[in-house]
Amino acid sequence: MESIELRQVTPDAFGGRELSGSEVWQTERTFGRGEVCLVEAVSGAGKSSLCGYLYGYRKDYRGTIAFDGKDIRKWGRGEWRECRNNRLSMLFQDLRLFPELTASENIKLKNRLTHYKSKEWIRTAFERVGIADKWESPAGKLSFGQQQRVALIRALCQPFDFILLDEPVSHLDAANSRVVGELLSEEVRQRGAGLILTSIGLHPLLKYDKTLRL
Repeated sequence: MESIELRQVTPDAFGGRELSGSEVWQTERTFGRGEVCLVEAVSGAGKSSLCGYLYGYRKDYRGTIAFDGKDIRKWGRGEWRECRNNRLSMLFQDLRLFPELTASENIKLKNRLTHYKSKEWIRTAFERVGIADKWESPAGKLSFGQQQRVALIRALCQPFDFILLDEPVSHLDAANSRVVGELLSEEVRQRGAGLILTSIGLHPLLKYDKTLRL
């Protein structure tokens, strides 16, 4: 997948009102593979909605979203399955970890489906982001910031052309945000992938090709 296009997209919740201050809603906007994009928003501007629309599990919007020119509203289950397995990864704001499973089991569950990363890579990733000692800890017992790092590693354990990250470092300090940013940058660069990251404040200090107001 080479491009994600938004054509006059507006959340249904906003009704028919004009959103003149947005650089995403009610515009013609294209995200290209290989681009690193930051979407900045105030609370309630629809950043999680945007991610939900792009990932295909929400359809409460007007306008058109197209992947490589194809309207995703017309996709069936098979097309979405292939896309989410191979083309599009996402880190949800609410993380969606299994709290009763350990941190490593949450990763292994995903990686068994994709066989994309080695156990050595996963171990090294835990060490790099400062949670090596949480390998066997139940995810539900971790702090939210630690859970964010587990969820990030899980999101990287699959092939993708684009990765969506909804406030991925909202509970991290500057040092941990930096190492998360370094890991993300490496993965995106190596894969030639696009990155779309939403934030209402804190975000990794990446080299962004685009910064847009939502």
